[in-house]
Amino acid sequence: MAAGLGAAGKGRSRFYAEEEARRLRPCAQRSAETAGRRFPETPPRRRSEFQRDRDRIIHSSAFRRLQYKTQVFINHEGDHYRTRLTHTLEVAQIARDLARALRLNEDLTEATALAHDLGHTPFGHAGETVLDGLMREWGGFEHNIQSYRIVHKLERAYPDFPGLNLTRETRHGVFAHSSRAGFAPEDLAGWRQPPLEAQLADLSDEIAYTAHDLEDGLSSGLIEAGSLEEAALFRRRREGLGAGYRRVAVRTVLRGLIGELARGVIAATEARIRAAGMDREGPEGPLRLARPLVALPEPLRRDLEELKDVLLRRLYRHPRVLAAAERGTRLLPDLFRCFLEEPERLPRHFRERMGVSRRERVVCDYVAGMTDRFARDEHRRIFGPEHGRSPPAKAGNLSPGREPA
Repeated sequence: MAAGLGAAGKGRSRFYAEEEARRLRPCAQRSAETAGRRFPETPPRRRSEFQRDRDRIIHSSAFRRLQYKTQVFINHEGDHYRTRLTHTLEVAQIARDLARALRLNEDLTEATALAHDLGHTPFGHAGETVLDGLMREWGGFEHNIQSYRIVHKLERAYPDFPGLNLTRETRHGVFAHSSRAGFAPEDLAGWRQPPLEAQLADLSDEIAYTAHDLEDGLSSGLIEAGSLEEAALFRRRREGLGAGYRRVAVRTVLRGLIGELARGVIAATEARIRAAGMDREGPEGPLRLARPLVALPEPLRRDLEELKDVLLRRLYRHPRVLAAAERGTRLLPDLFRCFLEEPERLPRHFRERMGVSRRERVVCDYVAGMTDRFARDEHRRIFGPEHGRSPPAKAGNLSPGREPA
């Protein structure tokens, strides 16, 4: 169970308690009533507890590394394509706007959105699949669980505790993003659902990557606008592509698409909150329910799934996208096995963890934390410029200052 804020917590800023009571609906989470942090800290004087969470996430090394991690297109393919970092910022923007419209806690929503992809591997979901296969005998790998592990204990930024020591609400939102059955940290037991703010961040992620992967696919030329006529959600916004500068026209369509989805989320979620009587409950109410309350109307949900299916067939499985991912991911087994067989190559703080954690998991944490660029450089440094495994370089050649945290 998460620790409370201690006696000092009783004196947290009255401003945030009064401001949240005035602005938020009854079932929204309140920073002034947080379930606390694993390690008690003096409350912030000029920020809410959830603002402190957000700031810690933004200042983490894992967050900065997202700049050089793949969304769909490998980082070096073009300066205008999304990276994992720009995707994360877009998720946070959509989520925060929806939270404001629904009178939920914007700061908690934003913090959860900003942390949701911290555990992503190099080379996108293809890299995740490779690491999951390599770790099959030792519990597998999922980037959502890795995101939780990063904020819970892997990030190194404070002398008094491991991880970022986020509030229970933010950590619950991060781990609840996982789809892996049976994953539930012991200190977060007891909540059937994540906070509404975390549910909102999760759905905002789906909206953001669908719309923005679509834009990148059109900009790259891998998707033709005509092929998207298969999707009703796109057809309803199609007229904007007919005139004017193509990039502006595409963005006009996508703004309309995101706006339609956002209005649907607001309407359906408001209806579910009222039907469940949650505006007569406090912040604990939604946590006890059997199903989430944040949702799209069913017809719009079907339309979104239809568009996602078109993207799967036309973009994610496009030969160029698959080939680029394959070129990157074939480096990962070499790196994983090399560090497993020669752990002295790992940075010191990773080697020190081998006394308390399984060697395979420590190596997995190191490889998962790499950016696309660092993975390529590290493979070239160890194995040489030619494809395939070459005699390893000497362990003393590690480059200081470029290691994952």
